[in-house]
Amino acid sequence: MSHGPDDCNAEMRELFFETSQELLQSLNDEALKLEKNPADLECVRSIRRIVHTLKGDAAACGFRELSQTAHSLEDALVLESTTLNASIAEIAFTAADTFAAMLSAYQRNADVPSSESLQKMLPKAAQDSDSEKSSEQRASTMSTGPAIWNEYEQLAIQKASAKGKHVFHVAAIIDPQCAMPIAARQLLLNALEGWGEVLATRPEAGSQKPGKKLEVLLATEKTSEELARRCRIPTVTLPEVSVQVVASPQPQPGKTNPQTELKRTDAAIAQSETGSSPAATDPPSQGGSPNTSGDNVLRVDAERIDSLLDLVGELILGKSMLQQAFYELAQRFPKEAIRGRFLDAMSFQARVLSDLQRSVMKIRMVPVEQLFRRFPRLVRDVAKECGKDVELALSGQDTDLDKRLLDAIAEPLTHIVRNAVSHGIESGQERTVAGKPARGTIRLTSYHQGNQVIVEVSDDGRGIDSQKVKMKAIEKGLLTTDEATRLNEAEILDFVFRPGLSTAEEVTEISGRGVGLDVVRSVLQRLKGSVEIQTHHGKGTTFQLKLPLTLAIIKALLFNIGHRLYAIPLNAVAEIARTTESELHLVDQHEVLQLRDRVLPLIRLGSAPFDTAQSARKIFVLVISMGERKFGLIVDSLVGEEELVIKALDDRSISTDLISGASVLGDGRVVLIVNLPAVIERHARSRPGQQGTVASGFLLPTADLKLAQSKVEAQS
Repeated sequence: MSHGPDDCNAEMRELFFETSQELLQSLNDEALKLEKNPADLECVRSIRRIVHTLKGDAAACGFRELSQTAHSLEDALVLESTTLNASIAEIAFTAADTFAAMLSAYQRNADVPSSESLQKMLPKAAQDSDSEKSSEQRASTMSTGPAIWNEYEQLAIQKASAKGKHVFHVAAIIDPQCAMPIAARQLLLNALEGWGEVLATRPEAGSQKPGKKLEVLLATEKTSEELARRCRIPTVTLPEVSVQVVASPQPQPGKTNPQTELKRTDAAIAQSETGSSPAATDPPSQGGSPNTSGDNVLRVDAERIDSLLDLVGELILGKSMLQQAFYELAQRFPKEAIRGRFLDAMSFQARVLSDLQRSVMKIRMVPVEQLFRRFPRLVRDVAKECGKDVELALSGQDTDLDKRLLDAIAEPLTHIVRNAVSHGIESGQERTVAGKPARGTIRLTSYHQGNQVIVEVSDDGRGIDSQKVKMKAIEKGLLTTDEATRLNEAEILDFVFRPGLSTAEEVTEISGRGVGLDVVRSVLQRLKGSVEIQTHHGKGTTFQLKLPLTLAIIKALLFNIGHRLYAIPLNAVAEIARTTESELHLVDQHEVLQLRDRVLPLIRLGSAPFDTAQSARKIFVLVISMGERKFGLIVDSLVGEEELVIKALDDRSISTDLISGASVLGDGRVVLIVNLPAVIERHARSRPGQQGTVASGFLLPTADLKLAQSKVEAQS
């Protein structure tokens, strides 16, 4: 286990861990492109640039093992080998996995894993030459011609020139009689560092064999004559010192200077060896800045944004309290003249607060592309392991979603995609026999729908056999044969989300262990979302994940059950019906309502009346739409619409999963937010004689409600 130097502070390492994940993702992306088109040299150059950046950043943070492994890979990528070109994509995939394991170990302060599997894949020429030997070879090559600066060094040249500095290529020959060439090299570097910024050296820093010549790329305000004199050190360097101008200071806006053009040699133009492209080495256009986009990006810790969002939530709560106070004041003093001015001020405050809320919400919103980018590599690996040919099609990557939600659905989405490849897509032979293309297709799509984000995973595979699911459910004791005959296909498919139920013919490392989809549903319920299945036997399956745009603030419909106040998200309510107890009917000991031309299953959250005298009482039925299915929620009375700031409740506050959170109204009352997916699932799993029948609704324990109320009041 290695630790970085003391001067490599935690902030720098944190930044490195963040940027390195993006580099690894880019490495996977380029490797996937190269695998599809092995002749694409630009992908090879891009992989080399990524590895070079990772090597330098790791070295700066003191992560020696990672830096050395990346250095060995970079040396191997420089080799002109047809054998390497044929296998470079596989090498890049292995490198990405190796680097990811190393980064994880550094973050956990654990032992750094070996890179032996990657080293074995490198060509023999790369294995025979360690990093020091490679540096020496490059140095000897440059002794016969001008130095070649890679893309990153070219960018450093441009930046230094833009800052008004001269950039020189200084070449000095170490005295052959010098007894300590390594110390001589360091002495010369120290002398130059005191006069400017060293942008690059040949041989590179860390080499134990300096060779005959030291070349330095230096940004300075000194002249070439001064640098030449500085480099002539008796018994250390020979008197012959070469100082060439690489770039001169760029003119200020509005001024012209014919000497600002970046000087290039034939070798500098032929940068394919070092991985640069003409676009990368061109100086920035006049009036523009190479860092314009970077200067507009500000990295902010997610906790700070969460704190800001909490404060906005408290402001919304304060707005509700102010509106409640104004309502009471207006009732007490209906003819007060100042009421109009007070109302105008409150309306203005509400508009500004609404804009503030939207702005803060947008800060947390990120495109789902950040999540989607990891799946091409996942699909490729799983398909290869299963011996299948599978293509992944992505769409809707620019759909925005709350960062917390995006991170939370990563695992469920991974379960579904892996299942689609291993369990949904047939083998090439099966597909050909069925008249399908040998290559299967998985589509990953996201889009906005009202106040929700929909993420869909669909495949053109074999689909889910509902009869198999039914037989498995009966075999596991989740269903009786008599009950199975009364279930429709949607209700049967719902059993695939039960723990331990799998229709896989065999258990593999990928699927068939009866885990995964139950995790998907539990995570989605925790996020106040839902997951639905649409399948056609022999044609394919679609999993649809529905998520709220954010978890912090929702528009809700408030209602009473008994003497308790509850709320559900307003976008889940399709319509509101008013009826009487006498119009409800029993089917298989479950309550239903004839609503126009359809029979609506009902869910009662409170107690059913025990005497016939109450059969004429009026009740409200909230029609809840969950995909293609609809349910009716029986409530006693409606309170109205309200914008609620959600307060999370831990397991110690409330023991049931039927409540997902709570909030406080302007008058101080606590409202509990009903977890609709959990309520509907509980209803679907209930049987006659159990909870969920007409005899007893989903009542919450009074002790739980009191504890939850005290917790929310304490938070507020």
